[in-house]
Amino acid sequence: MTILTIRTVGDPVLRTVSEPITVFDDDLRRLVADMLETMYDVGGVGLAGPQVGLNKQIFTFGNIDGREGHIINPVLEVGDEPQEGGEGCLSVPGQKSDTPRMAWARVTGVDMYGQPLVLEGEGLFARMLQHETDHLHGKLFIDRLVGEDRKRVMRAIRAAEFDATAQKTQAERAARVSGAFGAGSSFGSFGK
Repeated sequence: MTILTIRTVGDPVLRTVSEPITVFDDDLRRLVADMLETMYDVGGVGLAGPQVGLNKQIFTFGNIDGREGHIINPVLEVGDEPQEGGEGCLSVPGQKSDTPRMAWARVTGVDMYGQPLVLEGEGLFARMLQHETDHLHGKLFIDRLVGEDRKRVMRAIRAAEFDATAQKTQAERAARVSGAFGAGSSFGSFGK
């Protein structure tokens, strides 16, 4: 398996709407394994394709209520009741904030074999489903912030300290990256 490079805010792939996955082969299964390994290596609970430079509709998750997995081409549904809670993001290192989300969510999609898959949950699991699906639509958690929270985080991102934090985080992660995918090379049928 391979530890992949995680892209950070400012990288255009994080602001691009992802394309559906149509090929379900060994490259895709290897990608799922690599994304899970990368997510665990950096202590995340979710990781979306754009975060590893892949403009495809896929995300992995783990460390939530004993659940681990992935979903491809997810379609999100949410409930009506809001939940309070904070979020951070591997692609926005060092920044966390209360982020408006719904208390219940469900995604419908397929697994790495193209078989139908439905994931649903409440609380942190629902928050993760919404957060990761946002990535596939070119959105970051910072886009959901309002008022003073948004101003504070946006100021921090524009500040020199954020650049230093992002560079330090990327350097620490780069020491563990075991593949060239994050450096711009293709990854099987997905680099096309």
